[in-house]
Amino acid sequence: MKPYFNAEDTKIKRLGKATIESPLHISYGISKNDQILFHPYPGIDQEGSPVTFEISQPEKLIYFDPTKVTAGIVTCGGLCPGLNNVIRAIVLGLYHAYKVRSIFGIRYGFQGFIPKYGHPLVKLTPEVVADIHEQGGTILGSSRGAQSIEEIVDSLERQNMNMLFIIGGDGTLNAAAKIAKEVSERNLKISVVAIPKTIDNDISCVSRSFGFETAVETATQAIQCAHTEAQSYPNGIGLVKLMGRYSGFIAATAAVAQRDVNFVLVPEVDFDLEGANGFLEVLRARLEQRSHAVIVVAEGAGQKFFDSLQVETDKSGNVKLKDIGVYLQKQIQEYFQKLHIETNLKYIDPSYIVRSVPANTNDGLFSAILGQNAVHAAMAGKSDLVVSIWHGVYCQLPIALAITERKKLHPSSRLWVNVLESTGQPTFKAG
Repeated sequence: MKPYFNAEDTKIKRLGKATIESPLHISYGISKNDQILFHPYPGIDQEGSPVTFEISQPEKLIYFDPTKVTAGIVTCGGLCPGLNNVIRAIVLGLYHAYKVRSIFGIRYGFQGFIPKYGHPLVKLTPEVVADIHEQGGTILGSSRGAQSIEEIVDSLERQNMNMLFIIGGDGTLNAAAKIAKEVSERNLKISVVAIPKTIDNDISCVSRSFGFETAVETATQAIQCAHTEAQSYPNGIGLVKLMGRYSGFIAATAAVAQRDVNFVLVPEVDFDLEGANGFLEVLRARLEQRSHAVIVVAEGAGQKFFDSLQVETDKSGNVKLKDIGVYLQKQIQEYFQKLHIETNLKYIDPSYIVRSVPANTNDGLFSAILGQNAVHAAMAGKSDLVVSIWHGVYCQLPIALAITERKKLHPSSRLWVNVLESTGQPTFKAG
């Protein structure tokens, strides 16, 4: 297996030569050893130079004069645990480590750059962000929908911002890449650094995205409730719908963690409802044997059951998925009614709770380190990059690699095998 990109693709862009001594007491220079291999296993046939990601760390020499820096921070897309932690880490890192005093938050995502919306900038100081990590959501607000890249860069020029931190998911990272490109084409000295955000954990070349652990932890609480409800009634069924538009990592990980789940349905693994081996018949057999069942379904699973001609999109161009949770609830109830079997089904959809809670301790730490690394990268004059973690090492990669493809749960992966071992579920194919 060879990487789908080469060593040249992983190089980090720099705005120019770093010549200013860093104010940090501890700093490091990047050497040939400060790399993490894209593929860590021996015996991989790689042509030319090995493919590596640059390790995240402060440098002895920085590009920007801290007294001349004006930094902007923007959060975009859906909410996610840890957003405030990242904002706080960036502000504290700029303010205390590099003595930057001009730090601003952009309100309501990319709308905040566009004059017609009239959203004022928010001055960010250590006092403003002191306790925000204890809150869910983002103090800056967010929004969806495409905005003019040209107007965004115009705004950066008007505000004399030479550093922009963009926190968001796949759609936001695509916009960040376009902003960095427009900045480069105008020959502006503006560092564009992205921090990937998605509880679905589906960003390419990113081992883990912040908020995922908290989402799984909150999801397991919903599963516990579903299990309690299911066990408390004859033929009790607990049905939990979790987030995961195209990737079932939350559903799979929560199910393995909790071990009270009997069936897991994810977008990456096809299933049928009808037939001798279909889901409904397997569910009936489970109730006959154990009198209760717990089902976890990711929001993007089973979309084949809906009319493909009735496709709607949101303001960001994302396809609006049909509600598989409500659909399954109806199909299960109708199936057992036809068999004259009484069931007690409880449907739980904790989606907005999962994404809106404050980050747990692990995610809080992870978010803070990502924010800190973003500051080091920007001060060194690096741009068009994502701060990440890969094989347990904090690193950075060009935004282009992070948006190359969507990371998905592979049916032969250890995680999905763990799901099958935990649940004992079959393939749910009608054949």
